[in-house]
Amino acid sequence: MEKKKKYRVHLLTLLAMLFWGVSFVWSKVVFKTYTPLTTIFFRLIISVAFLFLYLFVSHTMERINKRDVKFFLLSALFNPFLYFLGENFGLQQVSASLASVVIATIPVLTPFIVIFFYNEKITRINIIGLLVSFIGIIIIVLSDTNKLQGDFSGILILLLAVLSAIFYTIFVKKLSKTYNAVTIIAYQNLIGVLLFLPLVLLFDVDSILHTTPNTETITSLLMLGILASSAAFIFFTDAIKNLGIIKTNLYTNSIPVFTFLFAFIILGEEITLFKAVGLTAVIVGIILSERSKGKTVHLKEPSKYAKNQT
Repeated sequence: MEKKKKYRVHLLTLLAMLFWGVSFVWSKVVFKTYTPLTTIFFRLIISVAFLFLYLFVSHTMERINKRDVKFFLLSALFNPFLYFLGENFGLQQVSASLASVVIATIPVLTPFIVIFFYNEKITRINIIGLLVSFIGIIIIVLSDTNKLQGDFSGILILLLAVLSAIFYTIFVKKLSKTYNAVTIIAYQNLIGVLLFLPLVLLFDVDSILHTTPNTETITSLLMLGILASSAAFIFFTDAIKNLGIIKTNLYTNSIPVFTFLFAFIILGEEITLFKAVGLTAVIVGIILSERSKGKTVHLKEPSKYAKNQT
């Protein structure tokens, strides 16, 4: 990959993490008016409308091959459907701090699962980067141990989100070899809308009909739909195609960095020395994970599926 393109991919991946980091603020605003389930449903509808309009106007609409329909269905099942269900219901039973630790295991567990599907190279320095980044998340969370609360059942539900995120990237990488990122995200979110529709009709339809959103809520929903559920996923998909699943997933640990920074800038929250050390460790871990030089570590002989993909 050319240096200029590589820098662009890294920059856009960080921008995706920034959008996801700020999405917690936007979601918090919307939650004052709507339930998490309705919020997810509306942000997906906005995303689908925005993306298909873009595909139509730009004349970049792609026809989906019948043999790939199952991969679109599977990827959408894992994310947005199962991931959002796991994250939101898990957060109801554990603290946000504990949830962040569980979610931070995504890049740590990714190599051990991805190796069965794709023969991606990982060096010892990359593994050190993964561990340093994860330790950084732990340091941030331990800055306030009183917030490490929750039920074991909540942790199990969050692990559903973790596994969903990993398997989602596996199917997305396969699709990215054939389709552009906008097409992939547009169809995935459309399927997501259809999957969430029965739940919304069953649990939230009455509250939706009797609720009038204010300007702040509408603006936040638009930001969630256009930036967090559209642009961010497009950049993330492009990164998976160019950087690989393992390195791309490590970037998710930078989300707390952006969240804390925006909490400091917008909400005036304090960044303690302990948190600053943790944030620095996360950044150093990401930098180490991007180093391609070094001895390659073979976690396991790749499966036949992996060999067929290379």
